Amino acid sequence: MLGKTKKTETDTTITVSSEEELKPSAPSPRPTPTTPAPESTSSEKITTIGEKISIEGQIRGEEHLVIEGSLKGNVEMEKHNFKVGSNGRVDGEVRAQNVSISGQLQGTIQAQSKIEITKEADFVGDIKAQSISVEDGAYFKGSIELNREPHRKSTPAAAPKSSLGTGTDTKKEK
Repeated sequence: MLGKTKKTETDTTITVSSEEELKPSAPSPRPTPTTPAPESTSSEKITTIGEKISIEGQIRGEEHLVIEGSLKGNVEMEKHNFKVGSNGRVDGEVRAQNVSISGQLQGTIQAQSKIEITKEADFVGDIKAQSISVEDGAYFKGSIELNREPHRKSTPAAAPKSSLGTGTDTKKEK
């Protein structure tokens, strides 16, 4: 048989060449009710609050959140991302993994990682994060505190002494 394809009873397609015998391949394993298919880790759920929605109150969540409408209240999603879309308006405290602002936000932000303020954003408030980026053209009024150790330079008193001298300056002025 030359390059012929045959379907077996188990819906397995095989192709044989001139020298091979016709042997069905093992059927592919199919998930059973007790063996669920693995979930994709690259696509996480995102909830969007639409442009015509207004919310007053506290939001807690275990997935990413985008606000395109208005929110007056606090947001807590420590391990997920929070975004204020270009039409979004938020007044309150935000705690999230990463925060991106393209709309209006008035309040405080505590991010575990990064805060991004785009050129379309209007932000008034205080920020505490690992890092921050502010695009040229963004409006920002507030304070920033970065959660990291400051860069420390060694002071002359802490500098190691030379083994050639006593560590004092021996130059004389003329």
